[in-house]
Amino acid sequence: MKSSVFSTISLAVFLFLFLLSVSSLCNLFLRSAASITKLDPQVFPPPQNDHHRTFKSVSSPLPLLSVKEEANESYHIDDDLRNSVISPSKITVTVTKEKKQRAAFFRRTLQGFNILPSTGLTLQFARRVREFFDSGGGCEVQFFMTWIAPAKSFSQREFFALESLFKAHPHGCLLILSGSMDSRHGTHILKPLQDRGYRVVAVTPDLPYLFKNTSARAWFDEMKKGTRDPGKIPVAQNLSNLLRLAVLYKYGGVYMDTDFIVLKKLSGLRNSIGAQSINTERGSWNRLNNAVLIFDKNHPLLLNFIDEFYLNFDGNKWGHNGPYLVSRVVERVERNPGYCNFTVLPPVAFYPVGWNWIAGFFRQPRNPEMRRWVSAKLRQLSGEAYGIHLWNRQTGRLRIEEGSIIGRLISDHCVVCEHIYST
Repeated sequence: MKSSVFSTISLAVFLFLFLLSVSSLCNLFLRSAASITKLDPQVFPPPQNDHHRTFKSVSSPLPLLSVKEEANESYHIDDDLRNSVISPSKITVTVTKEKKQRAAFFRRTLQGFNILPSTGLTLQFARRVREFFDSGGGCEVQFFMTWIAPAKSFSQREFFALESLFKAHPHGCLLILSGSMDSRHGTHILKPLQDRGYRVVAVTPDLPYLFKNTSARAWFDEMKKGTRDPGKIPVAQNLSNLLRLAVLYKYGGVYMDTDFIVLKKLSGLRNSIGAQSINTERGSWNRLNNAVLIFDKNHPLLLNFIDEFYLNFDGNKWGHNGPYLVSRVVERVERNPGYCNFTVLPPVAFYPVGWNWIAGFFRQPRNPEMRRWVSAKLRQLSGEAYGIHLWNRQTGRLRIEEGSIIGRLISDHCVVCEHIYST
């Protein structure tokens, strides 16, 4: 009897220690991340000039607000994106009736939204992607971006993101999922990179093919039938959130937003997502972001993201189907000690500066103290960050000033290197 009791206690102790060790391994990087984000105030002195209050420690843990909440911080929606099948916002009826009216409006206007219908071009998607990745001896890294706005909206700012990608990965391949960029105008935009031997192409996606065998297909079908409320937010915004998940699940690789400047190789990372903010006292993340995603083909976490998109889709809340979605899912799966085949990287990896401080990084330093601060910050970013998110929703209308942090980063990580300070 004593032997049986002893065995039971021993087994319980063993299981407890095992679960504790797994949990410790899963959170090891967060403890190190907390130490990374504590900057020496002597090396990174805070600015004294009120005009430069946005120059603060880029690694300070900042809570992520949904895009709707960010509207109070000079948020704006690009006019082309706003016009991408956005339903009427002023409807003075009951909530249920409003949802039905939005769904009916969306169903009526689908024909004008060129990414949704299947065409001869979309049906070539699988073949074109296969030929692109297989040609030239394969790819060092498979990169993906989405662009659902008109090609005329693809500006020099977005082109800088492409340049930085190829500066760090000259043998990588970039596939842009876009109907508008898969055109004569889009080809003209990408030609300077193609002429230099970089492998980049825009391909019109075949959504039924990409969504096949996932719950994304059910969401897509319901949207087309008008039985799912699209919400007040442009469908293009939410479709981009879903497309990045579907294409990574189908092919595997790296997804990046078009406002992300790459600072060093990402090829050493695998099955990774970045934290946007952390609690340095607890050593745990507060919020994740989906602007950069690195995952193997058929990774189960991607499928969880897609299922969450379908089950809890809300087209009325900015960020709900994007950054908040990945945060909700990862928070749930981290409770399962056996579900640890992915890594949450600290904010300094992809989001070293928050959206509410980024504007200062576009400004020219106007005194010796600020010039020293800029130099110190550049050294930190070059050493610790894989890249920097430009938060175009907050900075899209800002000019890159000469000598600014962003200007110098782009100058150091470009391949065409034209018109840096004219945007």
